[in-house]
Amino acid sequence: MPLENSATFICPMHPEIVRSEPDTCTVCGMALAPEIAKPGMAEASELSAMTRRFWVALALTLPVVAIAMADYLPGRPLAGWLTERTAQWIELGLTAPIVLWAGWFFFERGWASVVNRSLNMFSLIALGVGVAFIDSVVATIAPGIFPRSFREVSGTVAVYYEVAAVITLLVIVGQLLELRARGQTSSAIRALLDLSPKMARRLAVDGSESDVSLDLVMPGDRLRVRPGERIPVDGIVMEGASAVDEALLTGEAIPVLKSPGMRVIGGTVNQTGSFLMQADRLGSASMLSQIVRMVAEAQASRAPIQRLADQVAAWFVPAVITVAIVTFLVWGAIGPEPRMAHALVNAVAVLIIACPCALGLATPMSLMVGIGHGAMFGVLIKSGEALETLHRVDTLVVDKTGTLTEGKPRLVSVIPAAGITENQLLCLAASLERGSEHPLATAIVSGATERKLALSKVSDFRSIAGKGVLGRIDGEEIALGNINLLASQRSQDYFATHAEQLRQQGQTVVFVSRAGRLAGMIGVADTIKATTVEALRMLRSTGIHVIMLTGDNRVTAQAVAHYLEIDEFIAEILPAEKVRIVKQLQEAGRVVAMAGDGVNDAPALAQAHVGIAMGTGTDVAIESAGVTLVKGDLRGIVRAVRLSRATMRNIRQNLFFAFIYNTIGVPVAAGVLYPVSGLLLSPIIAALAMSLSSVSVIGNALRLRQLSI
Repeated sequence: MPLENSATFICPMHPEIVRSEPDTCTVCGMALAPEIAKPGMAEASELSAMTRRFWVALALTLPVVAIAMADYLPGRPLAGWLTERTAQWIELGLTAPIVLWAGWFFFERGWASVVNRSLNMFSLIALGVGVAFIDSVVATIAPGIFPRSFREVSGTVAVYYEVAAVITLLVIVGQLLELRARGQTSSAIRALLDLSPKMARRLAVDGSESDVSLDLVMPGDRLRVRPGERIPVDGIVMEGASAVDEALLTGEAIPVLKSPGMRVIGGTVNQTGSFLMQADRLGSASMLSQIVRMVAEAQASRAPIQRLADQVAAWFVPAVITVAIVTFLVWGAIGPEPRMAHALVNAVAVLIIACPCALGLATPMSLMVGIGHGAMFGVLIKSGEALETLHRVDTLVVDKTGTLTEGKPRLVSVIPAAGITENQLLCLAASLERGSEHPLATAIVSGATERKLALSKVSDFRSIAGKGVLGRIDGEEIALGNINLLASQRSQDYFATHAEQLRQQGQTVVFVSRAGRLAGMIGVADTIKATTVEALRMLRSTGIHVIMLTGDNRVTAQAVAHYLEIDEFIAEILPAEKVRIVKQLQEAGRVVAMAGDGVNDAPALAQAHVGIAMGTGTDVAIESAGVTLVKGDLRGIVRAVRLSRATMRNIRQNLFFAFIYNTIGVPVAAGVLYPVSGLLLSPIIAALAMSLSSVSVIGNALRLRQLSI
């Protein structure tokens, strides 16, 4: 069962652009990336093609620069045998393949931006390089057509082959770095994909074992998992026991003990023992496939803050072209001689340095890195919007059962009456409850099984709605249920005071009578998760107010709230009321996150600003939530909030870098400092600065991978 890989390609900056094959974005011109990155995909395709372009451009650019700078080299070694006209023709021959082959992709993308009426970074690059190259070609082939304002003092017309060549080379370098960085942002998905083993050891009907490809594994197959092996698929342990390392899926370093009846996840590592499992979830239904899909979709989503960058970019490129035209006109009118040469160089510098690639990368790069990093810690964030909203959450509404607690009632107390032992009382109760599917019955039977008690045969079993169950064991009538049932059984003393104490401890109490007299009572409780107390303490330290919701009675809810130090709780509520409570909090101005795990939590999860589902919960709850905690551990919420705050801080830093860079760079390139300092910005320096701005944004985003959450 291989993981299914998407054949869909999207734009990291504009995920609404989707294609079924490799292409470029019609909005920004960026190369589309695979929605789910297969291992080695980027290296085998665009990255390798861009690398070839780089090496060819580098090999040809070095002699172009050497010839252009010949007069500045010590001893002027080329002056004796290379005339100026000959040098220009050689530069033309070397620069043409650089611009027209190695750099042709940004001319294609620039033209596409004009056709699609969506000017972008490649519009500016293509215009700047194209003007410099075409001007130089004409100056080489027909220098006589240029007026005096284009000529140097010596009467020659300057060429800018080195400008076109170096800018093209630097743009390719920037694209190369961007592709490598984009590959690193997908490392989380590739790491998850690599978890899937290729083979499984399957047991045949006759008991023989053989290694088969995962493609051949079917639901219901029995598989052997040996020490040190990765678990091949999702399933249930049938025989044996072991410790399983689930760290790469849940972020938890401590191995989880697995025994018969417990679920195991494909891709996790079996450590100590060998066990037999039954496969059930394969292909896209497996936990690993769902995680990969969710991470990929989230990385392709857009956060609301991205709208700011989009709005700026919408007017930025036309504004830059306008500034470049004004720069050309002003320098052509009042600049120093040769006026038109200065005008051309400065206009090209404005076009190149103002390339908005850093602005466009600021938000999506941080989102891709942050969401991928969260996945490695078992925090699955479905969208950029959910990630952005999390950092503003000030109120967390949590469902008690299955979220704060294990969601599985366990036997806690066995209190017999005089003349009967604990084991005898428990044996009577478990024997009577063995045929029931009620959660309390399951807890009582499991408690008797753990004590290895031999259960008795029950006859004349019957259930009384709202009260309990009745039956005969060894000829005696046994009753188990609430006070109402026992009252009808003429029990005179049902430990009322002691029962109330157990309820105040969060236990649900059931009574057992034998032959019409009280035999004792049993306390069952949904135990609080081992990590809940720590998680709530961490949440309070982040300034988040926690509210507990539960359908339990007020006494039980109060006991749990008191133990967990939760100041606000609402008990005895119906599922529909959870939505109403979330709405009331939102209307009061609270930014609300809702955490739950059941079908009855789904409406409230969808209503909240951010829904947080336990990965151990129902599929409906997970689909309704914006965040899923694979482990079902509330500490994952703290991790998600920390990740959100760090990512938003990183995005703001990136936007600042991009804005301040263009705010300073464009005026300098236009020559505003020339009257006071004589400083002009070479187009080559502008191209270098443009590339470095993108690298700074990418590097800052990649810092999120080092974040400890």
